[in-house]
Amino acid sequence: MASEPCPSSCDVAVIGGSLAGAATAWLLLRDRPELRVVILERTVSHGRKVGEATVEVSAYFLTRVLGLNDHLQHHHLMKQGLRFWFADDQARTLADCSEIGGKFLSRVPSFQIDRAILDEEILARAAAAGATVQRGAVAQKVELRPGGRQTITVREGDEVRVLDARWVVDASGFASLLARQEGWHRANEDHPTCSAWARWRGVKDWDGLELARRHPAWAAAHQGLRGTATNHLMGRGWWAWMIPLRGGDTSVGVVFDERIVSWPAEGSIASRLKTFLCAHPAGRELLEDAEPIEADVHWRKHLAYRSTQVAGDGFVLVSDAAGFLDPFYSPGMDWLTFTVMRAKELILNAVDGDPPAAMIARYNDDFTASYDRWFDAIYRDKYEYLGDFELVRIAFLLDLGCYYLGVASQPYRRGEAGLMEPPFTTRPSIPVYRLMRWYNRRLAVLARARHARGGGRSMNRGQRLLIPGFTFAPSSARPLLGALARWFLLELRERWGT
Repeated sequence: MASEPCPSSCDVAVIGGSLAGAATAWLLLRDRPELRVVILERTVSHGRKVGEATVEVSAYFLTRVLGLNDHLQHHHLMKQGLRFWFADDQARTLADCSEIGGKFLSRVPSFQIDRAILDEEILARAAAAGATVQRGAVAQKVELRPGGRQTITVREGDEVRVLDARWVVDASGFASLLARQEGWHRANEDHPTCSAWARWRGVKDWDGLELARRHPAWAAAHQGLRGTATNHLMGRGWWAWMIPLRGGDTSVGVVFDERIVSWPAEGSIASRLKTFLCAHPAGRELLEDAEPIEADVHWRKHLAYRSTQVAGDGFVLVSDAAGFLDPFYSPGMDWLTFTVMRAKELILNAVDGDPPAAMIARYNDDFTASYDRWFDAIYRDKYEYLGDFELVRIAFLLDLGCYYLGVASQPYRRGEAGLMEPPFTTRPSIPVYRLMRWYNRRLAVLARARHARGGGRSMNRGQRLLIPGFTFAPSSARPLLGALARWFLLELRERWGT
């Protein structure tokens, strides 16, 4: 997409033309076509980036709010839920690994997406709606004036110019332009995770003839599709993803807690990644003939962070510019959805003449609380027990059940209003937050105790939990009740006082 001549002044300047920034611009213009919106995108064409899996909330956003169902069906893959693979020292093959996942195809849609294709599509739609798109435009600095005009210094090649806007939307992603510039950026020191990832060719087909002939009983145990799920290889202190992309490439990466896992020190990132994953029987079989795509290999430290301020009178941070938790369960696209929807509401209300102070305060309060509670409920110390089939089975049923019944159900029942309340910010959600924080913390304690006495992996081989799948019906609460009962029995068996 070619750049258009850029005005020196606009109503809304969006820094970043990927999914979050382009979607914000598009939604603003869809409701207020008269707005002058400029998108500053540093790249001349979008490249691939991590974040290929949607979950149910972000799938609703992409299909029902942005209307991208036709695009998603033609250019991306339907996702078939989550699968987890565990191994112990005696497991030799994929068929030996314990498995958690769905027995059938998923009943609520989600997608495996190629971000480069999706980002370009949404940016093109924002441009068609009236946004001025500047490619190769790097926002270097923003001078904030609360209640006034914001000034952005923009570099395009050798030229530096100034753009002023009443509102700035920071969708700069991990660069977190405003948070770093203003000193709001905070690393999450309680969650020191790192990641290495790449796109690969030659990853074996989970549902193909080769593996079915090699492991016929394993293949027959599942009646859906394993390959288009997000498959996770699990170990103590780490997990890895395998996400298929339309066209045959596969995104493969690992995330680990550096307090628990020692990352290999020698070799290229790709060779270290393959060596690490091939120590797991599932990784060894799936990746034995796979090769990474050159120039598509990545490494990142300090994954978790947040901004202490996410909105003011004249600016708002969306998606990863506002904070990032953890890629496990793919919450980033949901966070993007909630921040984009609320940013649109904030700006349009201000444009309509409503004093923004109360909405700004609520935006800051809600997303600060949501980040902190989301982290405490699900991710704090979770890596302690990721390699234990028995403990993850309990957490998976409880985590997923609470997500379906409490979070994902809201937009399907209430429409776009269900996308205006970030997780754990409403009064009814607080008891659920406390329950999730409690059981996740206890499972981490049990995992540490098991590790200290050298046990806890006896169920990592030869076990299979295949569930029918969650829906938004009340009957989906039954697996939660069963998981709670299993947890309490486990506490009794391993002594509550651990």
